[in-house]
Amino acid sequence: MELAIGVVGLGAIGRDHVKRFHERITGCKVVAVSEVNQEVGRRVAEQYGAKFYADGEELINSPEVQAVVVTTWDPAHAQYVLASIKAGKYVFCEKPLATEAAECEKILAAEQAFGRKIVQVGFMRRYDPGYTELKKTIEEGKIGQPLIVHACHRNMTHAATMTSEMSIKNSGVHEIDVLRWLLDDEYVSGQVVLPRQSRISAKEGLQDPQIMMLRTKQGICIDVEISQSSGYGYDIQCEVVGDLGTAKLPDPPGVITKTDCSRVTGIMPGWETRFVEAYNIEMQDWVDRVKNAQPLVGASAWDGYVACVTSNILGQCREEGGTSKEIVLPEKPEFYN
Repeated sequence: MELAIGVVGLGAIGRDHVKRFHERITGCKVVAVSEVNQEVGRRVAEQYGAKFYADGEELINSPEVQAVVVTTWDPAHAQYVLASIKAGKYVFCEKPLATEAAECEKILAAEQAFGRKIVQVGFMRRYDPGYTELKKTIEEGKIGQPLIVHACHRNMTHAATMTSEMSIKNSGVHEIDVLRWLLDDEYVSGQVVLPRQSRISAKEGLQDPQIMMLRTKQGICIDVEISQSSGYGYDIQCEVVGDLGTAKLPDPPGVITKTDCSRVTGIMPGWETRFVEAYNIEMQDWVDRVKNAQPLVGASAWDGYVACVTSNILGQCREEGGTSKEIVLPEKPEFYN
């Protein structure tokens, strides 16, 4: 039997997921979609043979929907995740879990009251083959104890709606989550350093680039460069420096062309192509686990909460001129261990 999925929100990532479920993921079918732009919603529904709902909560409460995928604009995530928990349905929410910590706390409370973990947050890098191999290398002790992490997140261009705040909340939040997972460690303090302003981003009033600085409980120092206008491609890098060696995230495989006394390797243009394999692995794993009532292993609601708190604190650091701040979290509930 196929898992009947309802997708709430049909922006770029929402439409991408509907197509992925239809073409790549086995054991499921998108039976319902919801979108505030009804013209877009009805068109997608017709294309994939799904029922259209103008109201997302009506979709969630529909008996035909067994599991929910939330891909709306960020401020609406918490509303639909909470509605899914209330309906007792598994819910996959694209990052962020919520835009504010208080909303995340409501989700944590609701899920614990429900008594079973049914929320997963879409931090797909945990499923990327390069990151999983990097984590394995660290866990096997091949580079000794991790001391430092150097990372960067460079977008080729940015949307007109991009803001200085979103640079961390929407882009850097991926590093906030995946590095915590990679190192199996927690953050204790953070800072944001602002280097020389990019002339390209300055035209839109966007502070770019930004450098996130984080320190973990084990004393590992992390620096992450975030650029919204690299101009040359979508480039994700990560190097872990240990006391016995280093380990570096591999670039995606690509053909090397040698012509006219030059050697050229293509660079991915955006997240859609760079992490397509990670998305496919993530969604197949989620569908399989939901169908078979197996424990979810992706980013939990607690992980989404930690990412939200950390990104908000780093935003405060930036606004206060680069001050360093403690990252203080309540004790992790046993429910999420």
